[in-house]
Amino acid sequence: MDSSGTRGRARDPHRAAARVLAVAAGAVLAACAAPAPDAQPLPALGVDAQRVVLVGLSSGAAFATQAHLAHPERFVGVGLVAGPPYGCAGGDLQVALGSCMKGEPAPDAEALVADIRARAADGRIGPLEGLAGDRVWVLRGSADPVVGEAVVDATVAVYRALAEDAPGLEVRYDGGRAFGHLLPTDGDAGVACGETASPFLGACGFDAAGAALDALLGPAPGAPPAQAQGELLAFDQDALRPGGADAFLADTGYVYVPAQCRERDCGVVVALHGCDQNAGAVGEAFVRDAGFNRQADARDLVVLYPQTRASYAPLNPKACWDWWGYSGTDYDTRDGVQLRWLSAALDALARPR
Repeated sequence: MDSSGTRGRARDPHRAAARVLAVAAGAVLAACAAPAPDAQPLPALGVDAQRVVLVGLSSGAAFATQAHLAHPERFVGVGLVAGPPYGCAGGDLQVALGSCMKGEPAPDAEALVADIRARAADGRIGPLEGLAGDRVWVLRGSADPVVGEAVVDATVAVYRALAEDAPGLEVRYDGGRAFGHLLPTDGDAGVACGETASPFLGACGFDAAGAALDALLGPAPGAPPAQAQGELLAFDQDALRPGGADAFLADTGYVYVPAQCRERDCGVVVALHGCDQNAGAVGEAFVRDAGFNRQADARDLVVLYPQTRASYAPLNPKACWDWWGYSGTDYDTRDGVQLRWLSAALDALARPR
């Protein structure tokens, strides 16, 4: 998650010059995120709209929660690794960096639930009964120095309280594994399990991607292959801008398509990277090594890997998903530009082959 930024009016007499430099730096960052030469439109695959789930790490988990509550009709489950509860930041970066990451003070789960119910009642997010029967899987490493235990406890408490509004909403919490602020894998890619460092994948001997999909969709019908067998494709994210609006994403995203998903309807897992884990920061480490692709081969799933971009205007130098408001005040509602972009992407995947 983002750990830099300030609020309020600067008093430095050189503020204007600093803003010029920030804009210039943002232009450099945007240039570095130019589309891949082979980026194509997102393929039309006729995906199964009844088998769509989200899994995210850190800011990706925060965004996954926002998508789940804004559009419960689109998803049957969500996997959250070290993510804060919905609405925690309240549009305030300082709250995001304090209460919603360090847990000092701990997020007020009861107040957040009341706000969620009010938002659902006035249509800013989806009707809460749309969560009925969904599955929520939450994971946090006990050695995580970035997102505190109290924060993830609040995420779990909020979802469990929402089960009163959505019969059959199932919440599972795995908080007893010793790993840092990263996504554990059963491979050797990434860093040592107890570390917190780029590319924020850990060689932990634990397949978090597989565990998440087991919890959300049930066990795979067979063992995943030793190596991914499908195609990892670059696609043009700008082609999906909602109404032409800038969604503050990279020009290029990725989608993994198992061979069988070219011939029959498959489900979708939206895999959401964390801060400093986008392709601009870690290359293809997350989209190749996080563990989702092998699981997708065994489960008839397409994997959508949207990519954010770093910027200084608005202030998002670590390419986090928007969970505090840099894209606008409606960032965590149905009107949020990144959420509208995601809806457009899922619609594109659902087009008939």
